[in-house]
Amino acid sequence: MNRDLVFLALALLTWGTGEGMFLNFQPLYLETLGANPRVIGGILGTIGLAMTISYLPAGYLSDRFGRRPLLYAAWFLGAIAAWVMALADSLPVFVFGEVFYGFTSFVLVPLNSYVTMARGRLSVGRAITLISASFNLGAVLGPLLGGWIGETFGMRNTFLAAAIIFSISSILILFIRSQPVETHESQMSLHAFKNVLNPRFIRYLLVILFVMFSLYLPQPLSPNFLQNVRGLNLIQIGQLLSLTSIGVVVLNLWLGQMNARKGFLLAQLAMASFALFIWRGTSMVFFIPAYLLLGSYRTARSLAVAQGQTLAKSHQMGIAYGWIETMTSTAIILAPPLAGIIYSLSPGLMYPVSLVLIALAILLTVFINPIKPEDVV
Repeated sequence: MNRDLVFLALALLTWGTGEGMFLNFQPLYLETLGANPRVIGGILGTIGLAMTISYLPAGYLSDRFGRRPLLYAAWFLGAIAAWVMALADSLPVFVFGEVFYGFTSFVLVPLNSYVTMARGRLSVGRAITLISASFNLGAVLGPLLGGWIGETFGMRNTFLAAAIIFSISSILILFIRSQPVETHESQMSLHAFKNVLNPRFIRYLLVILFVMFSLYLPQPLSPNFLQNVRGLNLIQIGQLLSLTSIGVVVLNLWLGQMNARKGFLLAQLAMASFALFIWRGTSMVFFIPAYLLLGSYRTARSLAVAQGQTLAKSHQMGIAYGWIETMTSTAIILAPPLAGIIYSLSPGLMYPVSLVLIALAILLTVFINPIKPEDVV
């Protein structure tokens, strides 16, 4: 791994620690601020909207002006958003910070483009999953710290500690070097957004939208289900969330070595197992393997990007990745409100619904996905 990827991995390691401290506790904290499940679902969907509208502009800007400026912007804006959440004393201000933080997820586009160009002899799938593993290695510690701080000192202090860690991470990102920018006529106008689109790529985007929607549906309100229905406390939930990050690291290292299409299918099967264990489980014996397997969602997201790289030229990489992340985040917009409605009807109902949808997603991946195993590098 070269010098730039080392500093990038360190910045992601610290950021993963900070984000892990609060990200999955947000639905619980929103409850303490007065939000009910339907409102929480709506808020999470709004965060998904903020994420979605950020990816294509980020892809265009990273192709046009370079990846490093976008990485700098994402890191520093994310740190500012964390401080807004930490200092918020009301639901509207906190939600503003959440949405602002969601907007900075545009970092995934220049990040994946940067890693793709700096990967050396590694395959795209291997390089992206390795860098993702460094983030999630930090996220192993985050939920443990977040659960302990929240249970001992109150959840607001969890956000304060995370903001401090984000500030440290923002210093580390300054040490990565810039990469050359390929200038093409097709990048000089807004037509760049559609130049990458072709029937194969559009079909792939539709598959990704359905798959990622199905995989995300059982996730956002699972902490609420475990606390309110299964009786777990914040420390126990934090321990489970840390297991998720361990699962991401292990699954990234394992599935990332495979052909990206095959790994993508196995990640979907792992998410189906997560939904089944949470739905039918009644103790930590079931919840521990469930949250280890939950890491497969992030692995699936990384492998979706790795497959999409085969459908774009190098000077279109940012926008191609932007389209893929837009589809992924559109799923994040749509899934939480539906999860909130289903949860209000019956808290456990979202798991069998998810299982049916994941089964359909696997069929789409096998029969409709335009990318064949031999296409992936």
